[in-house]
Amino acid sequence: MQNFFETKPNQLLISLVLLMAVVALGAYAYLAFKQAENLWGGPTTITVSGEGEMVAVPDVGQFSFAVEAKGDDAATAQSVSAGQINEILTYLIGEGVEEKDIKTESYNLFPRYRYEERICPVGSFCPSGDPIMDGFTVSQSIQVKVRDLTEAGALIAGVGERGATNLSGLNFAVDDTSKMEADAQALAIADAQAKAVVLAQALGVRIERMTGFYAEENGPMPYGGVRDEMMLEAKSVMVAPEVPAGEQKMIKRVNVTFAVK
Repeated sequence: MQNFFETKPNQLLISLVLLMAVVALGAYAYLAFKQAENLWGGPTTITVSGEGEMVAVPDVGQFSFAVEAKGDDAATAQSVSAGQINEILTYLIGEGVEEKDIKTESYNLFPRYRYEERICPVGSFCPSGDPIMDGFTVSQSIQVKVRDLTEAGALIAGVGERGATNLSGLNFAVDDTSKMEADAQALAIADAQAKAVVLAQALGVRIERMTGFYAEENGPMPYGGVRDEMMLEAKSVMVAPEVPAGEQKMIKRVNVTFAVK
């Protein structure tokens, strides 16, 4: 009698069954692998951080001044304030400052009061008298952007000479930081990619694709120069100050996640 395994049809059948078993086993292994991926949160990944820094010279300066005016009534106080402000604005525009670079930060009109004097016996408690309206005060604060930084000091002195009650906050900045920010982020991404390559080589894995990206939000900051915080009384002797602009830097930080195999 011929053995079951010796006949050609049976051998083909056995080969087919074995092939189907191998395919089924492979499919099961693949499904098990995918289930493991889902169970553990996806493929194996590495996460690296990158940092990019750009430095630029500021191209605009900015300072504020205020004018305070008093009057017996609101109209008088407003008129006096308007006269002082207009004189200063005429000066600024005449020195080349554009109208779009001058803006009002605040405008306040409020009544002033004094307290009625009382004559009281010596050594006795003397309460305050009743408040009596004593006119009005207008306070207006103006912010000025200076595009010619060589003129910043002279403009500050000129505004003070024309009745500003105080000057404050001279600082410098890059007017349009969009390119600076884009360049810093590009450097941060390149830094992260370079770190990922080094880490993958050390771990003996291969980078397949990026799976996550996060960029920290931060703005420009003064760097390597001077930020003058000035409070100058209007009655002081006004001398055009030296105001070095220094530099401004933009730092961008990113976190990038890569799938590895």
